[in-house]
Amino acid sequence: MKFGKAVVKLRVPMLILAILLLIPSVIGMAKTRINYDMLTYLPSDIDTVKGQDLLMEDFGKGAFSLVMVENMEPKDVSKLADQIRGVDHVATVLWYDSVMDVNIPIEMLPDNVYEAFNKDNATMLAIFFDSATSDDVTMDAIRDIRRICNKDCYISGMSALVTDLKDLCEKEEPIYVGLAVVCALAAMMILLDGWLVPFVFLASIGMAILYNMGTNYFFGEISYITKAISAVLQLAVTMDYSIFLWNSYNEKRETIADKNEAMATAIRDTLTSVIGSSITTVAGFIALCFMSFTMGRDLGIVMAKGVLLGVIGCVTTLPALILVLDKPLQKTRHRSIIPKPEGFSEKLLKVFPVMLIIFAILIVPGYYGYSKTNSEVYYDMGKCLPSDMDFVTAQKRLEEKFGVASTHMVLVNADTPSDDVRSMLKEMEQVEGVQYAVGLESVLGAGVPAEILPDSITELVKSDNWELLIINSEYPAASDNVNTQIDKLNTILKKYDEGGMLIGEAPCMKDMIEITDKDFATVNIISIAAIFVIILLVEKSITLPVILIAVIELAIFINLGLTHYLGGTLPFIAPICISTIQLGATVDYAILTTTRYKQERIAGSAKREAVKKSLSASIPSIIVSGMGLFTATVGVAIYSDIDIISSMCMLMARGALISMAAVILFLPALLMLCDKVIAVTTLDMLPVAKRENEHKMNIHPAHV
Repeated sequence: MKFGKAVVKLRVPMLILAILLLIPSVIGMAKTRINYDMLTYLPSDIDTVKGQDLLMEDFGKGAFSLVMVENMEPKDVSKLADQIRGVDHVATVLWYDSVMDVNIPIEMLPDNVYEAFNKDNATMLAIFFDSATSDDVTMDAIRDIRRICNKDCYISGMSALVTDLKDLCEKEEPIYVGLAVVCALAAMMILLDGWLVPFVFLASIGMAILYNMGTNYFFGEISYITKAISAVLQLAVTMDYSIFLWNSYNEKRETIADKNEAMATAIRDTLTSVIGSSITTVAGFIALCFMSFTMGRDLGIVMAKGVLLGVIGCVTTLPALILVLDKPLQKTRHRSIIPKPEGFSEKLLKVFPVMLIIFAILIVPGYYGYSKTNSEVYYDMGKCLPSDMDFVTAQKRLEEKFGVASTHMVLVNADTPSDDVRSMLKEMEQVEGVQYAVGLESVLGAGVPAEILPDSITELVKSDNWELLIINSEYPAASDNVNTQIDKLNTILKKYDEGGMLIGEAPCMKDMIEITDKDFATVNIISIAAIFVIILLVEKSITLPVILIAVIELAIFINLGLTHYLGGTLPFIAPICISTIQLGATVDYAILTTTRYKQERIAGSAKREAVKKSLSASIPSIIVSGMGLFTATVGVAIYSDIDIISSMCMLMARGALISMAAVILFLPALLMLCDKVIAVTTLDMLPVAKRENEHKMNIHPAHV
């Protein structure tokens, strides 16, 4: 109560402080770097990541791209290559003129080397940058190269992908927030009891969102996925807290004449409710931090922080705004359109055995579809982009013309004999799907001494410690075929050099597939275990956590399983994040219903009456909360051209509706079925079990 009175007393200074804090928040948000490269979230101790670091350390090469030009004379291609070499942060441009410049007749070049760079009317250049794939300077270099090239020039590679992704995200992200705000506002104006109150809610939540985005500055950078959905998700999951305070305040106003005292009491009651509600949501986000693929930690920490800031805003900024605007808020109140749920609750309880049967029937197809979803995800980030983006067009043209869908790089010990390297390259070229494998030995051919080449040429592909080889594959990254190919190439590599490393986009993607498969199981177990413990402590029960989690898990199975039954695919990160987010964000619906059921049973209500009252009391809150999450995300899901954003928002929107329906339809039936077990396994319901046992014993003789 002291905290509530302090908030009420200091409401004006608190609002001034809240507004002033927006200034550093906006600055911090602007200065927070956004990472668009998913591969940077791989663990630093795996070979593919170590190899990328060595490539930078020994060769000064980080990002890699292929540039294909069509209908251009060789001398013009050579001029273009020189122009590209002049772009900032371009370390090397490899083309066959790199060798011809040393006056070696073209006849001395092996056919496979010439054909690696030329096909019909097209020629290809390999570009290495002295900066990492998603560095800002690399993306600037990609844009500069595109400006230099004409319309018949196509640039592929991860750096081109992240450049297009960044440009598209920066264009769409303000619209995401706008859509979420407009849709959520419309839902609140319809479902709440006031025309002005939704604007006050959005002002308070908006401040908390800006504080959250601004404090990300201290992390250095966040992923583009986190930036794109964190504001929308924070709005969706913290809207409930504002509704709790508003409803509590209006209830207190009916019995407490002084509005300040009513608000202080409402803050006290809301703080208790909101802390209990937010713990499960925070636990769901924290579970993401246990992913080896550290993008989960990125999203988990930012969202957990956002929920905590939402709680703080709900009991500080929002009460201050409501008190300052109390008169217009009260004048613009109206009746909620949500009908009285008592009649529906009564009808639902009459058919509760039917609900139990439907619940049981849905488990098998729900789990089957859910189990299939994880095997039907895609890892190729190019699929996240619209088909008309420059990168997608370039990748398609490169595959059509040269049959190159991905490029691998091999780092082999510089002391490995040339004959062994040559034999290794020949073996690698025999692996199915390999277009060609090129190294220094390929250029020289057998019997040609490396000493005839000047240092300026050999330094391109050889350092004191390593020699660089390039392998082009007809299989796209993240495909089953390329993963099998990588295994075979690694076997050959280790035969000649145990310490050699196969690196590049496809090998990194293969590692990502293996790591995130394990992460999916790990995160699910941790989130379920954490929320089980929280419900156990909140409800003081062994059986209620099982029942509540079972209801929400079925909703998750149905949500993700629908993707399988509808023939869709999902980006790899979506099932991992959504299963945890949906559990953490919507289990509150079940906790709300169950807590009221317990209160009614402890107060002396019979089983059926307790379930009916709890359902009637909870339905309006569940509908408002579920529709809030749905409306805040569905607009983004429909609008976004970035599939990973669209898919995650659609799953959140659909998951909110499914969880809402599952709690309303199935949880009451399970409470009816398990009432006796719940009573004897719930600490504060033990007197209920004892009372009913004594009642049975008292009436038993009369029946006899």
